[in-house]
Amino acid sequence: MAAPSTPLDGVDLAELEEVAARVARAAGRLIVDERPDDLRVTSKSTDTDPVTEMDQRSQELILRLLGEERPDDAVMGEEEGSASGTSGLTWVIDPIDGTVNYLYGIPSYAVSVAVVTGDPTRAGSWESVAGAVLNPETAELFSAHRGGGARLTTPRGSRTLHATDATDLGMALVGTGFGYAASTRVRQAALLVDLLPRVRDIRRHGGAALDLCGLAAGRLDAYYETALNPWDRAAGELVAREAGAVVGGPVDDVPTRDLVWGSAPGLAEEFGALVRALSARHVGPLD
Repeated sequence: MAAPSTPLDGVDLAELEEVAARVARAAGRLIVDERPDDLRVTSKSTDTDPVTEMDQRSQELILRLLGEERPDDAVMGEEEGSASGTSGLTWVIDPIDGTVNYLYGIPSYAVSVAVVTGDPTRAGSWESVAGAVLNPETAELFSAHRGGGARLTTPRGSRTLHATDATDLGMALVGTGFGYAASTRVRQAALLVDLLPRVRDIRRHGGAALDLCGLAAGRLDAYYETALNPWDRAAGELVAREAGAVVGGPVDDVPTRDLVWGSAPGLAEEFGALVRALSARHVGPLD
């Protein structure tokens, strides 16, 4: 279902960023304004991995809007439903990133919309070129396109995003998250125990997209997570990179399901080496 790699000659990446922003805003309005009092919930990979009726409705809306605006592009989403395409571009979407927070009424979840070249089902073979991440509760929209920098837009205005200038790992505030399977969490917890004494503190907000955007906005100095899928990180990773953060993975700095990490430039060498080593020791390959 994913589209092949394509040259971007003649493609307006700023326009693709605007499409991502419009679609994310529309889905954000849906999941806030039309959330039912009795929210129906089912489970996916485990009993602790919920999907709500609004996850599916949000994805269906995004598919429809992208089909209207970008009918030749493919779409890959977290929930049921996808679309094939002929343009060589694939939209990678998470209709609600942070579903547990949404379910519990915690105002930290997001709609993530990105467009990529290459095959998003194969690690290292795709690249995000435009995207947007919206927190519907705060009306914060993080967006970027390749080579165009990253922005945070709110009802009060817009500003350019920059990663922090942190250089001392011991004073770094680090974000992370955990998978749903108990066996994976045991290994992730072992990594955390080793890492925590070496940094200022850890934050766990419940959504990778907003964590990566928090890295871009200077709300975190570094971030790492294992067991992420492309839709969890496609838009947020681009925002972080365009804000000057360094983003990498377990080998050759290519993010994979086994590890995604990012940091301020001044921490990248030390932090990247540390989380790669700890991930290899405690978590290991996940697929």
